Amino acid sequence: MILKTKQPSRHAEPFVKAQRLAYICWERPDLELVSDFLLSFGLSKSASVKDKLYFKGVDDRQFCYEVRKGSQPQFIEFGLEVCSIDDLKKLSELESASDIHPLNTPGGGYGVTLTDPAGHKVVAVCKQNSSPKKTAPPSPIKNSPGIANRINKTLRIPTEAPPVEKLGHIVFEVSNFQQTCEWYTTIFGFIPSDVQVLPDGSPAVVFMRLNLGDTPADHHTLALAQGVKNQFSHCAFEVQDEDAIGMGQTILREKNFKHAWGIGRHILGSQIFDYWEDPWGVKHEHYCDGDLFTQELPMGIHELKKGAMAQWGAPMPSSFVRPKITIGLIKSLLRNLLVNDDFSLRKLVMLLQRIG
Repeated sequence: MILKTKQPSRHAEPFVKAQRLAYICWERPDLELVSDFLLSFGLSKSASVKDKLYFKGVDDRQFCYEVRKGSQPQFIEFGLEVCSIDDLKKLSELESASDIHPLNTPGGGYGVTLTDPAGHKVVAVCKQNSSPKKTAPPSPIKNSPGIANRINKTLRIPTEAPPVEKLGHIVFEVSNFQQTCEWYTTIFGFIPSDVQVLPDGSPAVVFMRLNLGDTPADHHTLALAQGVKNQFSHCAFEVQDEDAIGMGQTILREKNFKHAWGIGRHILGSQIFDYWEDPWGVKHEHYCDGDLFTQELPMGIHELKKGAMAQWGAPMPSSFVRPKITIGLIKSLLRNLLVNDDFSLRKLVMLLQRIG
């Protein structure tokens, strides 16, 4: 594949190297409704402070999901953990960054608030207190052809929401794709794991992992997709195994929440996945068995097409990636066609042809 268009790339000397996806924060008009969904999804409530709720997985974080009471359902910010106060000092010197400030969330710590080129608020955090890791249920003993591990015993998993292990990754749609991608590789040291390109070689999707050196990192902690406007796409949470994903689907279906796509296995990242919408239409993913890469692995480049998202499973619905046509979307489209060098009518046509 001959590529003439600039591709995402790792930065040789980033300002800092993010260590972990810390949390996501939303504003919701109905805290009871969002709590019902998140508990059914497998998170547990860790704290309640005035008009704020905090939820966590079984890992050692005090919280990974913050919900604030507000009149508008909207994404507020997300947190990235960095190594030290020195890292925060470096970031605080960047243009438009905040000063170092104490965090008033469970676990305390300190943060610096930045805004990425797509307008998303990013809070670099460190020195947060951890909480005791919850005891996860033991992995089921499974048989396979020629290997008899479970003899004279049955396999019965609990009929309950599958415990979420951790917040694994988030995905944004951005109109200024190249600029936003470069910002995350430069500021936080993200490494592009895989890129999907359009027929002319233009990058349209990038999956980026943390640079943890020789320590294996998830295939992606952050993904960016070329979009008509800047918006949150989905968040993903790791669970124990495929049984947990299947039980999650059973519980959420019984609670009459809306299914988005799954169960299937991704090609890039290899995760077994299942997507559900919260009451405001935001996609939340259960996943397990994802790829782990060290810093050594080079970036892969792949053709973007509708069948490139899953190895097996139900076909991806067009509604999963096609934006809903609204006045706001049309305004964003026209504005980006006029002022955004990274977005063109030709690129839009190719993108729509690729995703179906």
